[in-house]
Amino acid sequence: MNPTATGALDLDKLFAARLHAARARPYLATALFALHTVESRRVPTMGVDRYWRCYVSPAFVARTSEEELAGVWVHEVSHLLRDHHGRSDRVARERGLTGPGERLRMNIAADCEINDDAFGDGLVRPEGAVRPETLGLTDGQLMEDYLRQFRLGPYTEGLAWLDCGSGADGLEREWDLGPDGAYGLSAQERDAVRFRVAQGITGRPGDTPQGWQRWAEEAFHPPQPWRELLGAAVRSAASGAGAGEDYTYGRPSRRSAGMPGVVLPSLRRRPPRVSVVIDTSGSVSDTELGSALLEVAAISRAVGGRRDLVSVLPCDASARVVHPLCRAEGIPLVGGGGTDLRTGFAKALRTQPRPDVIVVLTDGQTPWPSAQPACRTVVGLFPRRDAGDGGWDEDDPDYVPDSPPEWARVVDIG
Repeated sequence: MNPTATGALDLDKLFAARLHAARARPYLATALFALHTVESRRVPTMGVDRYWRCYVSPAFVARTSEEELAGVWVHEVSHLLRDHHGRSDRVARERGLTGPGERLRMNIAADCEINDDAFGDGLVRPEGAVRPETLGLTDGQLMEDYLRQFRLGPYTEGLAWLDCGSGADGLEREWDLGPDGAYGLSAQERDAVRFRVAQGITGRPGDTPQGWQRWAEEAFHPPQPWRELLGAAVRSAASGAGAGEDYTYGRPSRRSAGMPGVVLPSLRRRPPRVSVVIDTSGSVSDTELGSALLEVAAISRAVGGRRDLVSVLPCDASARVVHPLCRAEGIPLVGGGGTDLRTGFAKALRTQPRPDVIVVLTDGQTPWPSAQPACRTVVGLFPRRDAGDGGWDEDDPDYVPDSPPEWARVVDIG
């Protein structure tokens, strides 16, 4: 009997589509086959939860071709691999975004991150798939970047149906089985799947799009305690009194309710500008330089994903060119000479508009400014090495660097 005649889920068609997806994107095969299918008539199409369950509408499978279903499989598992639910939760906390409308925006932004390079090469783009160009945006950005560039309106009127589940935006659905439901993956199992996929991508990088290569590189650097400390230090510095306050009529003040006919502006905190000074002197190892840009990415997330407000300044004995973070992949960390990060401080403070926070990533072998800068300062301190471990000073083998000044918030990295 034809399963669609009784309204039952056509598992043969659905699983054939998954096999098609795995053949088209072999580096995602481990993740695709880790998903557990749950039949649901309440999900509009297909959706996932953070526990790696895939909820599937029988009617959607019946009316969709196998080729398009393969694209949907890849799309949904991409939400989970890229941790869109966790990232949406963080953005919601940091930017004060609440309600289903904001979660829909997060789903749309996450779809833009995935769909700009997900299809082609044996994978058909599903009908209605949201791409950056749909919203007049450019390809190659992250969910957090897209989220700040559009609001719900004319461009998104036709997307109210969109629902990739709590695995895409972090907001639980009524059809979710929850953390104690059947067939969910544990946190360790989810991490193992991500690691296997990242391992496959880095083993054959030429076969994968740049967005997946970037993801795999970050997946091999699991969250470290110092990154949480660094992010907390930046957020604390950025939220200090007088940092980025402004008034806006976009959200009327609550005091307007007591003054009929008068609209008062509310006080809004402008996202802080962060200048990151990276020590590129000879005492900093290549490994530390390589990890520095990963820390910069963590700093960007700490201020709500606004990469346009984060600049990077390589510095040894002299300050180099200031680079916007949106070009992080191409920032040359040149240097190799002596160290005097005072020049980096001076150049950062001359940048217009001036930063609200200066973050310094260094091994500490530098003179420090004698006076506190006119903005908050966070120092990420790489492990210090003595002469026997490769640390050195040209003029004084017994040199011991000064500790960072008391006015700086210091976080030990590594």
